[in-house]
Amino acid sequence: MSLVCLKWLLLERSTRKSLTLRGNIRNLFLLPTCFRAVTHLDLSFLSPWGYPLLDSFSNPLVLAQFLRHAFPSVVSLIVYVRNPLTLQLLASQWPNLQHVKLVRWHQLWPAAPVGSDLVPLFDHCPMLSSLDVSHFYCWTEDLPPVIQAYPSIATSLSHLNILKHDSSTDGFKSHQLLSITACCPNLRKLLATCIFNPRFIGFISDQTLLTLALNCPLLSLLHLADSTSMSNVRPNLIEDASISFATLGDVFSKLPLLEELVLDVCHNVKHTWPALELLNTKCPMLKSLRLGQFQGICRGIASPPDGVALCQGLESLSIKNCTDLTDKALIAISHGCHRLSKFEVLGCNQLTRKGMWEFTHNLRKTLVDVKISYCKNLNAVSSLQALEPIRDRIVKLHIDCVWASIIGEEKSLKNWSKLKYLSLWIAVGELLNPLSLSGLNDCPSLEEIQIKIQGDCRDQPKPFMDAFGLSSLTCYPNLTRMILDCSGVTGYALTAPVGHTDLSLWERFFLSGIQDSTLNELNYWTAQDVDVNQRCLFLPAAGLLAQCGSLRKLFIHGTANEHLMMFLLGNPTLRDVQLREDYYPAPDNDTITEMRVGSCYRFEDALNSSSRHVPD
Repeated sequence: MSLVCLKWLLLERSTRKSLTLRGNIRNLFLLPTCFRAVTHLDLSFLSPWGYPLLDSFSNPLVLAQFLRHAFPSVVSLIVYVRNPLTLQLLASQWPNLQHVKLVRWHQLWPAAPVGSDLVPLFDHCPMLSSLDVSHFYCWTEDLPPVIQAYPSIATSLSHLNILKHDSSTDGFKSHQLLSITACCPNLRKLLATCIFNPRFIGFISDQTLLTLALNCPLLSLLHLADSTSMSNVRPNLIEDASISFATLGDVFSKLPLLEELVLDVCHNVKHTWPALELLNTKCPMLKSLRLGQFQGICRGIASPPDGVALCQGLESLSIKNCTDLTDKALIAISHGCHRLSKFEVLGCNQLTRKGMWEFTHNLRKTLVDVKISYCKNLNAVSSLQALEPIRDRIVKLHIDCVWASIIGEEKSLKNWSKLKYLSLWIAVGELLNPLSLSGLNDCPSLEEIQIKIQGDCRDQPKPFMDAFGLSSLTCYPNLTRMILDCSGVTGYALTAPVGHTDLSLWERFFLSGIQDSTLNELNYWTAQDVDVNQRCLFLPAAGLLAQCGSLRKLFIHGTANEHLMMFLLGNPTLRDVQLREDYYPAPDNDTITEMRVGSCYRFEDALNSSSRHVPD
């Protein structure tokens, strides 16, 4: 409405509360000053992505002051902090900041003192109540001394997210986690990456969990994950964690306000059903539960129900790498947790199609979000058949594209009328074409699809087909957004050895057919050569993306040569393009990436040129 009505335009500008800036850093001085009511400002997606925010100007303080003048009401800020100067200048401009999320994928400055990035924030923002450093690369030693040095701010913190999303970072040791929580007694939400492996110094033990619960009794969200849970490493099903079910029961009794609990331990926690039974009485408000490598969560024997099946208030349940979860236990959970709307099961190899069908049948009135992954007996076809009772209700779905039994199966003529989001995992070298034959051929409401391809191309022969199968997605008429994640694909970025295929040919294989799609937005994670830490766009991909005639937004998570980026200008509908090196370690300087800062400027100038004809 604001595009065609002046009154709506003025109203929208004067009342908007949230804004994400996507312009070029050079043009920040052109910012409009009509968004005076904005309280949430995101500066992490400015172009060139990851470039120091204020380094483009001879007087960065003036720019920081101009940002405050344009957005005087900001209390929530997301910013990419390439160097300490960014926070030193910005934090002082908004002293009323309450929520801050810091982003950085580049390596640390070698001479930076411990915690130097965070000190300006704590110095200038006494009202800080929420801090998110989950996408901020730093050492685990940086945070505890800063929190201890500012006790008043630590006491006021209610939300702390130190859950690292890069597998290269070690988790927080037990003494670090306890020193943080001891300073933050009013925390209501805590997310942290930890070390549960008892072979490591500072692992999370029974005493750690008990002390944490005593330090933060007001927690409504507790998310503790082992540092290896973020990587694709196979789970350790042999070693046990140093956590007992008796201690878990004591921890739950000390956290009566819990609404969401995540414990992804990556080491066996055995015989947990007695502790999980206490969740129903000790944590009556619990709505979401995620358990990683908890064994014996439900015995599934004759009534009455036991273990997690007694948690009647659960609306979301995720079970990962539970080796003794059987069909009977799963059915018992469906009877006890009758409010479940979201369910995830990963790496549970005793489950079968029959048990999963009975589970979804019992929850057919509530279940709308399902993820089935890494379960030996549940390939693509059997997973879809198991979901038949909720086929006309499910909204979000993830399955693994394992086509072992697709030959000979009867093609389903029934549609998935409400399915809007589809997520797929597929091994490198496999094809996507059988998807429509497996029973997902009719999804009239599907709007977004995420495809994660994983594997080592160096061990694979040359693709025996010309295309991966993206052209098969044309059967979904409303599909407009796609995430194509090839970050788990490794190969040869440079010249491949004799008898092997380099990544440029694999990229042609993955993207062939995308020119036939009706996508408006694409997030593309390029494949990588781990030996040279290179993730880049190759010539075949640039040419194919330039032919996708409906594409308006393109975000490439990697690097590219300038002349290849210029290929994209041949796509007349393309309006928003950005290279994002959001992986660790991001290229630190222009000598190890193909796309220079000057290259970004020239490409964006050409993309936004007035001489470039845009059909709509």
